[in-house]
Amino acid sequence: ITVKTSNQDPVTAAGEEGDSSPKEEPWETTLKTTMVDVEAGEFQGHKVSLWDLLYSRYIPEENRKELLELYQAGELTLEQVKTVVTTIVTRAAAAARAEPAAPVSAPRAEPAATEADPTALHGD
Repeated sequence: ITVKTSNQDPVTAAGEEGDSSPKEEPWETTLKTTMVDVEAGEFQGHKVSLWDLLYSRYIPEENRKELLELYQAGELTLEQVKTVVTTIVTRAAAAARAEPAAPVSAPRAEPAATEADPTALHGD
């Protein structure tokens, strides 16, 4: 059920999921309006807000809380947050993509051991 009143725009009404105050912090608005390109996971080919990336399944809750605290405190710039978030999402999406193809990591360890083998290095 959607209730529309003349003094409230539908976007604000739809976005207030149980939030008692309709006003959001300036830093929150910035994160919601800063769009980035992330060529990973379900975000590939779309511009997505930093806010959506922060709250995606790729960012663990403790990382999200830490990033938000550092950003709010002014210890991280918007550019730094953008870099960290896109890097985490890209790596997590790549790991998620690689996981189903190779559920056991043991076969991957063997070639690395072979490369590190001293006899292979001094084979000349």
